[in-house]
Amino acid sequence: MRVCLFEDRGVLDLEPLSLTRPVFELLCGLTSLAAKQSRFFPPGPRGVLVRPYLVDLCRLHSPAVPVNDLTWLRAGPTVLVNGRWLPPATPLPLTELSRPHIALVKDEVAYTVVTPEHLAHCSTNTLDECLLTWKATLPRHSAGGRLIHYPWELVQYNGEQILADWQTAALPFEAGPTSVPRPGLAIVGPPELVRIHPSAHLDPMIVADARQGPIVIDRNAVVTAFTRLEGPCFIGPDTQVHGANIRAGTTLGPACRIGGEIDCSIVQGYSNKYHEGFLGHAYIGEWVNLGAGTHNSDLRNDYGEVTMTVNGRRVHTGFTKVGCLLGDHTKTGLGTLLNTGTNAGIFCNLLPGGLLPKYIPSFASWWKEALTDRADLSALLHTAAEVMRRRHVDFTQTHAALYRTLFEQTAAERRRVVREAELRALRRSA
Repeated sequence: MRVCLFEDRGVLDLEPLSLTRPVFELLCGLTSLAAKQSRFFPPGPRGVLVRPYLVDLCRLHSPAVPVNDLTWLRAGPTVLVNGRWLPPATPLPLTELSRPHIALVKDEVAYTVVTPEHLAHCSTNTLDECLLTWKATLPRHSAGGRLIHYPWELVQYNGEQILADWQTAALPFEAGPTSVPRPGLAIVGPPELVRIHPSAHLDPMIVADARQGPIVIDRNAVVTAFTRLEGPCFIGPDTQVHGANIRAGTTLGPACRIGGEIDCSIVQGYSNKYHEGFLGHAYIGEWVNLGAGTHNSDLRNDYGEVTMTVNGRRVHTGFTKVGCLLGDHTKTGLGTLLNTGTNAGIFCNLLPGGLLPKYIPSFASWWKEALTDRADLSALLHTAAEVMRRRHVDFTQTHAALYRTLFEQTAAERRRVVREAELRALRRSA
């Protein structure tokens, strides 16, 4: 069956994580949303519809996948799948896709089965209008699962999704439980819930506590002595964990460097948290560096509901534990303290100076209790290229063009927030 993953207007509420990648590439559990969505449907050709500025990046990462290709889209019956959908664990039988219909979570579209006739006037510009039309005209089904509205929902559901992926054998590799002898590894709880890739390196004196859920350590991962892993958790490929306390509900993407304490958090990949410091109920993008002694609060002193600024408005999260969201290439200095419910965009530079603001726009800097615009884009791109080179990843013209586009795209919001911060400082001084 032909399946095409698409992005709708809801991706704006998933910033800053969705600024630099299609929403279906976000992680939850052991895999991305895209992997779960593809697994839910029968095998067949796959394509994507994404925001125009992400087209070249998608083609760079997946050259064989049709990206915003309307000829491919209209070539036959297709399942259009909302990239924000977290589907049920049980795959859908092919017989359920034999006729056009639309599948909803509450009143939002999770996926729809359509014919070339339905797609005749469908494009990235008209998709939202087409979805409204199909909702009004096609038979309705219940999709099950959840639609993700905000990044902290991925964090809250991460532990249960690790367990669901484990139960459906959606593991990133095939290997028996602890298939290579690991002298000095102390397993607390069921040993069969610990899965270690044969190429992973584990020092002696590591504790793997699987009483609450499975622990998965992927290929070429390194876990050093005095680390405690608490399931459910996932250590991604090529990630190094250095004497850390990894609490339940944590997913670490590829090629990270991790130390200190992490509780119920997702790190997209290629990010550094080498040193001591607490990270809790957070979602961290790629190429982020957290300086030594960086801590985030994930619980208010009054145990009240956490609010967060998203897409220009204050949002009640519905949760009492929400830490921080940090976009790609954001960095913190030594001893930086992040407030409960902090949202910092991409390419931010966050330095100590009391508790930082709860909202920092992309390409902004906080230093000496002042928010400023990081105007030297050339210097930022030079640093990004060096950071990626150190992980043996090419910084291409596609990356540079994407970041330049986002620099311009976020400029008005950045100027607004910086100006408001300046006015507040003036009022305090008066």
